[in-house]
Amino acid sequence: ISDMRMPNLGGIELLEQVRTIQPDLEVILITAHAEVAQAVQAVKLGAFDYLTKPFEDDQLFVAIDKALKFRRLSDENRLLRGRLNGQVALERIVGVSRPFKEMMALVDKIAPTDATVLITGESGTGKEVVARSIHYKSHRADKDFVVINCAAIPRELIESELFGHIKGAFTGAVRDKRGKFELADGGTLFLDEIGELGTDLQAKLLRAIQQRTIEPVGAERTVEVDVRLLAATNVNLKERVANGSFREDLFYRLNVIPLRVPSLAERREDIPILVKEFLRAFGRSEALTVSPDLMRCLMNRPWPGNIRELENLVERMVILRQADTLTTADLPEDFGRGGSAGADVPRSTIALNGDLTFHGAEKKLILEALIRAEWNRSQAALQLGIPRHVLIYRMKKYNLTEPG
Repeated sequence: ISDMRMPNLGGIELLEQVRTIQPDLEVILITAHAEVAQAVQAVKLGAFDYLTKPFEDDQLFVAIDKALKFRRLSDENRLLRGRLNGQVALERIVGVSRPFKEMMALVDKIAPTDATVLITGESGTGKEVVARSIHYKSHRADKDFVVINCAAIPRELIESELFGHIKGAFTGAVRDKRGKFELADGGTLFLDEIGELGTDLQAKLLRAIQQRTIEPVGAERTVEVDVRLLAATNVNLKERVANGSFREDLFYRLNVIPLRVPSLAERREDIPILVKEFLRAFGRSEALTVSPDLMRCLMNRPWPGNIRELENLVERMVILRQADTLTTADLPEDFGRGGSAGADVPRSTIALNGDLTFHGAEKKLILEALIRAEWNRSQAALQLGIPRHVLIYRMKKYNLTEPG
């Protein structure tokens, strides 16, 4: 509750700052100088109410009561949305295969605990969906599930994103900002692609896990946080520990409960169920089906992009379909229709010999694609049929850099 005319800082300016620092806070403004333009501006900026002096005490009490009720309803709505999202996340995890059932049995066992979990698996297998299911099956389900992709944020900003910063901490820090740890307080923080975190930040993350406190950038204070940590990676962290690019002590802190998400190739029995789920999601109210020939073709594909690739393909076919029963005619032209597992694997001109290892072949294949694409990463990734960020991981792994 604030007056409008005050020394140094007016009510409108205060409202603007409040909305940036704590957007959920309700603000009631009072003034003896009623102006329509000022009232309109206050409402546009998010003021809950605008009272003109003189007013009865009851008027203020009614305004406060309304603001509190609105806040409670908003909190309940957020909670219900979170539960609905959790239910959607749980619905997306379907399968009957043995690898899938073994994974879900472990999820059910570890979800009620606060143990840190390291989720591993190939890109596109659904590691974030598994992490969400762990959260929504835990006692923290009514709190926030906060995600941060460690590879998607520039290295110079990742510390601020994780731990927050204070105003003036660096160029562009025009206000205080809470980091992901604070936003996840009481809930779950999911660190995706943890293997891409720089070694300097690994030490700070380790300290946050051990001490349950964080220090915002530029601050001289620490903030206590109660967060359950889930991390995911599609790289071999043990190899990174061995070559010194990942801290061994942090690895053991994260790897309290290791959970591997099987690839789609390991759970082919689940493909019909997943296809049905995607048809229901993308077809909405329409009853869509898949022909036996198309299903056989889908079952035989190697699926290097895993569930994400299957989901994208089904969405594409649903949008461009010729009828409500999808057939092989609905497959895109670049999809191999021969039916064999290797029918649509891109052919390479690299020379394979008996001494060449899998990683050696992979390195040569990536190098060839980069050269053909004149080192355009997006084009090279398209040629290889993999996401761009996966290509970048592999380039770092094999130390592939553009000449000059």
